[in-house]
Amino acid sequence: MVDRYLTVARAGVHESEIKRSRFLCAVAPAAGEEEAQEFVRAVRKEHATASHNCFAYVIGPDGRLHRASDDGEPGGTAGTPMLQVLLGREVRDTVAVVTRYYGGVQLGAGGLARAYGGAVSAALDEVGTIERRRLALVTVTADHQRAGRLENDLRAAGHTVRDVAYGAEVTLRLGVPESEVPAFRSWLADSTSGTAGCVVEGTAYVDVRPSGS
Repeated sequence: MVDRYLTVARAGVHESEIKRSRFLCAVAPAAGEEEAQEFVRAVRKEHATASHNCFAYVIGPDGRLHRASDDGEPGGTAGTPMLQVLLGREVRDTVAVVTRYYGGVQLGAGGLARAYGGAVSAALDEVGTIERRRLALVTVTADHQRAGRLENDLRAAGHTVRDVAYGAEVTLRLGVPESEVPAFRSWLADSTSGTAGCVVEGTAYVDVRPSGS
């Protein structure tokens, strides 16, 4: 199972112009294939008068589910270069649609491939990516007196604190790499003199940080 992967940080659009043709690349997160297809349909509806609305998407941490369409451009000159950018940059759970408004100048097969692939790459650069890691979901409970310092210590140690809830006790939910759970339990016991509770509740992919930060 994949331990980490990148996904697009948010939905966004990047526009470029090449030899009078406009290329608008819309990218968005997509948790599943239906969500990706719905995004494609929405962009095609918005740009119904465009010359082409080509798409590519990659779903799942391992990237095995992926699709691409040239939407009338010469075979292999649009969807495939777009898909190659997503796969090459290890971006998953992401859909990209490049809308082309033809400007009257033919680009040739190589020019089209560079234009479509470049549009996706530029959109990813503009929108940004975030890293997702497969982490053990840990719930920590502590008394109010220790909770504030404990939360600060957790964040300072680089742990991903996902949620903090205040009740009779303070509950902190965080993600910890599975291999580090035993060491985390030991650290928590030392930090709180054994007063904090710690329960592991499965695993999940968790957004960790902006890529490259």
